[in-house]
Amino acid sequence: MKKEFVAVAFATLTYIRMADAQGYPSRYITIIVPFTAGSPVDTISRILAPRVSRALGQQVVVENVTGAGGTTGITRAAKAAPDGYTIVIASTGTHAGAAALYPNLGYDPADSFESIGFIGSTPVTVVARKDFPPNTLQELIAHLRSNQKTVTLAHAGIGSISHIFCTYLQRLVGVRTLGVPFRGLSDSTQALLAGQVDYSCNQAPLTVEYVSAGTLKAYAITSEARSAMMPLLPTAAEAGLPAFTLGAWSAFQFPRGTSDTIVKKVNQALSNALDEQDTQQRFASLGIDIAPPEKRTPSWLGPFIRSEVARWKPILESELAAQRQ
Repeated sequence: MKKEFVAVAFATLTYIRMADAQGYPSRYITIIVPFTAGSPVDTISRILAPRVSRALGQQVVVENVTGAGGTTGITRAAKAAPDGYTIVIASTGTHAGAAALYPNLGYDPADSFESIGFIGSTPVTVVARKDFPPNTLQELIAHLRSNQKTVTLAHAGIGSISHIFCTYLQRLVGVRTLGVPFRGLSDSTQALLAGQVDYSCNQAPLTVEYVSAGTLKAYAITSEARSAMMPLLPTAAEAGLPAFTLGAWSAFQFPRGTSDTIVKKVNQALSNALDEQDTQQRFASLGIDIAPPEKRTPSWLGPFIRSEVARWKPILESELAAQRQ
């Protein structure tokens, strides 16, 4: 009798979920952004929200839930009801970086979520104070190797994009400089501008103004091709370090258990939004490389996130262990 009751209850719940999915969406949808307003992922979400809203026929709102390097917002999203009304924007730091930095992380970057779709990535520029002696990436590498005990690396905190990417750069060339953490990218950039620290790895859109004005020196950009924002700046590959071709990525996810019907509907809305000419123009002005259609599928995103965790976790764990010595 008990087994029959469980079977009936399960069938009823399944029917209700299917009915809800067919009528989805019937109310507003929230995108949880785990960082402050004005941050790169916040800007991406606010560009996409009205476009996804038009495609779905319901309002899509952005809510900033900050704290603990972005993990507070991600944790809340992971625990939300899997009904399609809570989307979270995932990023390199909250997923690939956080897996190494937070041993008691309240979510699994891949298994706690249903993948909706990959949005795109933003390249990083290697920059320095304007009077830093090296003038090319190769000169910078040589300088780091000769002066690693005195060179200072500015970053926006352990696990931030600026920390993760410059840690990777230093690992590639076999150095470890003195890291100087700041409360955010704004503070670390101001320290660079004031000449208080030596170099950093910042997302390209946040450095273009200073590089163009000559108040920061730039060595390379990590995109596959040169950026229209800084066409004279060589790629890392052109500058002799092809392994440093990468970007700070973002993607949409649902809480685990959200129905396939809803996932497919929102995935299509996201893809349509990314194909809009205005979206592409806005993203291009921010230096964001939009994912091609073949990389926007849920089936592509899940394995990608797992590969990113596998890529970054040992690097960051090694860095943290070295800092404790």
